[in-house]
Amino acid sequence: MLEITPIPAFSDNYIWLLSDPDAQRAVVVDPGDAAPVQAILEARGLELAAILVTHHHPDHVGGVGMLAADEVPVYGPAGENIPARSHALRGGDRVELLHPAIRLEVIEVPGHTLGHIAFAGEGMLFAGDALFSGGCGRLFEGTAAQMLNSLSALRELPGDSRLYCGHEYTLANLAFALAVEPDNPDLAKRQEQARQQREQNQPTLPSRLDEERLINPFLRWDQPTVKAAVEKHAGRALETDVEVFAELRGWKDTF
Repeated sequence: MLEITPIPAFSDNYIWLLSDPDAQRAVVVDPGDAAPVQAILEARGLELAAILVTHHHPDHVGGVGMLAADEVPVYGPAGENIPARSHALRGGDRVELLHPAIRLEVIEVPGHTLGHIAFAGEGMLFAGDALFSGGCGRLFEGTAAQMLNSLSALRELPGDSRLYCGHEYTLANLAFALAVEPDNPDLAKRQEQARQQREQNQPTLPSRLDEERLINPFLRWDQPTVKAAVEKHAGRALETDVEVFAELRGWKDTF
């Protein structure tokens, strides 16, 4: 039996804990801080079996060294400097663990960082900072073309995939999405749901990928409504998907 728990960290990060209570083993994804992970492991009587890392930013790897001190395997992107990494991963690789029993495919998703990876499988998508509910990561290292290709790959995953990302950014992302598509009824519905969740101090995650396709402008760059809004904002015609996506990301950066 697999249980997935968000562990809040810093101001808005989520560290994801995947646990098998029967086997008393657990896996963590992107542990930027060791302390809250250690606290929940101790409280639940769990042994850490593995660490999965999507990219090198400190708020995602800051706790890795301490958590891996007892020779816990660390799975992370081959193209980035990941503390204590024991398994260097590239697109097409698979991570197979016994306890908890999970099998995840590695997808290369450069854009936010150049070596960023995502883990997909078992109806789950651990996207780090590549894809958020209602948004996507800033282009700190990669290009708009790279991020567009990355999100194109994630957009093609099964619609019932549950998105587990690295931050609680949903309400801010939806405010921007509504500026792009103010008449999108799915967006209004999702915003109200997310507002109620946050008022009750609940996470807005996971979301479903089929829902994200309806509300997330960064998965909707090729929709006429999104393209028209971006062209209006840019004040010029945009000929390619990459131009639309680049202007959309730039608009969000200054929103």
